[in-house]
Amino acid sequence: MTAAYRTAYVYVRDTFAGELCETDDGYSFAYDKAYLSLPDASSVSLTLPLKEEPYISKTIFSFFDGLIPEGWLLDVVSRNWKIDRNDRFGLLLVACRDSVGNVSIREVPV
Repeated sequence: MTAAYRTAYVYVRDTFAGELCETDDGYSFAYDKAYLSLPDASSVSLTLPLKEEPYISKTIFSFFDGLIPEGWLLDVVSRNWKIDRNDRFGLLLVACRDSVGNVSIREVPV
């Protein structure tokens, strides 16, 4: 896997769970080893169960893509942050800090 262009820090119930990276080859998601060792660790989704090896995909994982707003809210996000609607990773970084559910995305680790 090549170096990451952009990295999203994924949190589950405000606990750092892993990193989603955009690279030349596509995308990767890897759970943090410390998170995996927690007794109450839960997966970010049913499609990305807990495991030590990273997930690799040519396209952004459907779970993360599903966090991005749609319709008029997508228009607002795209216009206010000047992000192309086709830049799914960029939209994920700015629009999913406080998404519905127990998963949130950060541009920088907290």
